[in-house]
Amino acid sequence: MVSASSLACMAAPIGPYTPVVRAGDWVIVSGQLGLRDGSIVDGGVKAQTTQAIANLKMHLESVGASLRDVSKTLCFLTDMDTFPTFNEAYVAGFGSHRPARSTIGVVSLPANGAVEIEAWAYVPEKSATSSKPARSSKPAKRAK
Repeated sequence: MVSASSLACMAAPIGPYTPVVRAGDWVIVSGQLGLRDGSIVDGGVKAQTTQAIANLKMHLESVGASLRDVSKTLCFLTDMDTFPTFNEAYVAGFGSHRPARSTIGVVSLPANGAVEIEAWAYVPEKSATSSKPARSSKPAKRAK
């Protein structure tokens, strides 16, 4: 889990949304910019991608997930000419793990960011209903 000091460093949402939610077996992390301490990091696309992935990682860890659980990312770049640089930083951040990915060029991003990354992680819920009887796979008998 994420430490209290890491939580304090996480970028606060800059809009009316929740940064990370669980939807059944899925953990969805809203698009993360290269924000640290409320500002876009210096260093262009490489630094922003590195920070966006660090932010994703912290949000995932806050709900017991990790980057290795990510099945899909949706990435936005304000300049598709920076795609090779983005790719290098993305690979460095995800290591050997390769989730499915879409990368889309956009006109602009919040806070004048150059990169935004959203992630969907598959993390099956623990069986909270283990004390309940299992559902039968047989069709119910009709009453006469």
